[in-house]
This record gives sequence, structure tokens and C-alpha cells, in this order.
Amino acid sequence: MSIPSFKRLIRFVPKSDPSKVLIGEPESETIDVGAALWRREEIAAHVFSGASVLKPGSKTGGREIVERVLSPLAPEEVGTIRCIGLNYVKHAQEAKCDIPNVPTVFLKPNTSLGDPWPAKTVLPKATQETNTGDYESELAVIIGKTAKNVSEAEALDYVLGYTAANDVSSRAAQFAQTQWCYSKGFDGSCPIGPVIASKELVPNPAKLQIQGSKNDEVVQESGIDDLIFGVPKLVSFLSQGTTLPAGTVIITGTPAGVGAGKSPKVTLQDGDRFDVKISPHVGTLINVFENEA
Repeated sequence: MSIPSFKRLIRFVPKSDPSKVLIGEPESETIDVGAALWRREEIAAHVFSGASVLKPGSKTGGREIVERVLSPLAPEEVGTIRCIGLNYVKHAQEAKCDIPNVPTVFLKPNTSLGDPWPAKTVLPKATQETNTGDYESELAVIIGKTAKNVSEAEALDYVLGYTAANDVSSRAAQFAQTQWCYSKGFDGSCPIGPVIASKELVPNPAKLQIQGSKNDEVVQESGIDDLIFGVPKLVSFLSQGTTLPAGTVIITGTPAGVGAGKSPKVTLQDGDRFDVKISPHVGTLINVFENEA
């Protein structure tokens, strides 16, 4: 299976027919799709013939106006989301932890996948009760073809592209256990999007910049080059003895500035907005939080 060729792809609902889900490429090569939709700006997309970013097909010649953007992948396409903990140097320092010698891996189920705004990102009742909801801005890597036992040198050959993620966490549950799957695996706790930027645009992900903002206040800011284990290392490591199907999502860790590391601690509340911006090319993942009733 070969990796499809594109620059930036979105999965979206068109204004012309809210019952449809389409794959397309933003008409503007530079527009920040998430930020533009938040500002109620019109976004046009060239429609592709395929029904998935994994097999987008080719441009049909059709053009649609975006009503809302969805997670680039549907839950049934991602399998299990592979997550890396404590993977930025400065984040390890703020957490007062030693630099790990091997990647720390935990899993999120596909039910944790979430859409960008205007879909709501839910704070579960269990998180509300302890007031320990937290954000984590992350670079997400999307695998484009089946990978197993790949080397670091060939790892990027298996990457479809890059998008933004928020590893929404419940800290009370996390710190009560040594395994993090429960505390980070609630429904909708892994929103990703809005755009998949291809390897053509991002030949070296270490050159990207990431920024997290809570209610317009910047709380996280870093170069991806602060990663302890870079993207080639992670793809190779995760594939050892393990099949990573096309559609696998790898979220690569969060930089310094998480709410649990601040004094006083900062937590997510009903109505809060959190933005994960990855520059260039990916743009801004916007999520607005809502208490689970």
C-alpha cells in the first residue's frame, strides 16, 4: 500500500448538504482552518473522490463551502490511539521527573477520539467531582500504511501526515494509579484536527512549533525539537513486534505548562476554550468544554 499524495486534507460537513461527510483540501494553502471557522469566515475546499483521508482518491473538480470540520479520521479507522507520556525535556523538568530512557506508552480507545469545535468536548462526571480536568497540547502522527518492525531510518515512510491533538486528562485518577489508560481514556478525551498536513509540507516534524492557549491565554509554547524521543524513534519503537495499521494515531507528548504543573494549579471548567496550534500548516484545534450532565 502506497501513501496517498496530498498537501493538506480535512474531513468535513459541507454547507450544501449537512447529511454528507466529505474529504477535501482547503482552497487556500495558508488558511488556519480551525481559527477561520471560529471567526465565522467562509472556507472553500476542493472535494476529493475518496471517503477517507487514508484513501482520499483525487480531486473531483468539485468545490464546497465548509459547514464544520470533523476529526480527520473516524473512530472506526484509528483502532487504538498510541500515546507517549513525559516526552518533552522541559515538561519532565516541571514534573520533577528523570528523563526516561525509553518511551513511556499508554493507550486510548477509539471511543476517546473527538471532533474539533463546534462539537463539545465533555468533562466527565468523575473529573468534575475532583476538579482535576487538564489539557495537554500534542502533535499527532497519523500512520498511512501498515508498519511493523520498521527502523528509524525508514519510519517516516509510513507516516501519512500530522495534525494537532489535546490529550484531555483527569489528574486525580491519573495520580491514583501507575497506569494512565483509565484517566486519559474517557469518551471524547482525544480531540484531533483540524487538518492533516502531509510529509510534502512537513518533511521534518522537529521544525514545527506548538502552542496551547486556555481562554486566549498562552499556557504552553515549545518547538517540537524539545521532544525527548522524536517522531522517527517513536514510530520505530511502537512498531517493534507490533502491527501499526494504517490509521493508527500516535500522540507524541505535551510540552511544559500543563495545569497540574502550575502554582496554583489550573483546571478545565465548563465553558472553557482550549486551542492547540501547530505551525506551520496544521493550524488550530479548538475545543470548548462542557460538563457531562
